[in-house]
Amino acid sequence: MISPLIQFKDITKSFNDVQVLKGINLSIHKGEITAVIGMSGTGKSVLLKHIIGLVHQDSGKLLINGKSMDSRPKKGGHLFSSQLSYMFQENALFDFLNVYDNIALPLTETSKNPNSIVIKQKVKTRMQELGLGPIDHKFPSQLSGGMRKRVALARALVTDPKVVLFDEPTTGLDPVRKKKVHKMILEYQQQFGFTAVIVSHDIPGIFDIAQHIAMLDEGRIIFEGTKDEILDSHNKTVNAFIRGEERCVSYEIGLEQPKG
Repeated sequence: MISPLIQFKDITKSFNDVQVLKGINLSIHKGEITAVIGMSGTGKSVLLKHIIGLVHQDSGKLLINGKSMDSRPKKGGHLFSSQLSYMFQENALFDFLNVYDNIALPLTETSKNPNSIVIKQKVKTRMQELGLGPIDHKFPSQLSGGMRKRVALARALVTDPKVVLFDEPTTGLDPVRKKKVHKMILEYQQQFGFTAVIVSHDIPGIFDIAQHIAMLDEGRIIFEGTKDEILDSHNKTVNAFIRGEERCVSYEIGLEQPKG
């Protein structure tokens, strides 16, 4: 059996005495799209920040290719360095930079020669591959919402990452544009072969592109499997979330006891 690329083993994390992650166990496999779903405030973004290295677990282990990451810096430690990219929820494009400079930023901020031919060629190639066309000198405010998403993805891919993390990539988009963003992610994941981890509330749309799905509830992974498996799940908390119903109490899966 192939070992996971990224593996959470009994990871816990608290902030100001509030425990956000309560023993996370999750496997992320190379070359797959893994979707992490769950209600707001359940710790999904905190989970992503562990992969990036922005936060460090209180207990448990984070393994990369079977090796513990405990030795990395606790603050600001980049897990894969240039091998990992992050696409922020609101794109995080800089309004004062044009499209070219936004895409080139991950390269120029670490280069001694930000105007090098190599950087220019990489940016040009990514723009062509993502169908951005001749918009180098336009600014984010001049672009449509869908085009800004595409620019943000180009920036995430310009470093040729092996892992790309997406934090709510369809936030604020209508149903048609959500489908287009999902299609775009799937197409380029297949083209470039990166491993993707997507935090999403877009149910059931995200199921159409994810090979692996995990549901986070009250700081624990309560489901991990495929689209077919989650749709066939008998877990009432999972079913209620997927259907958009009022959530079921978690004591049914042993996470807490009913009150009263």
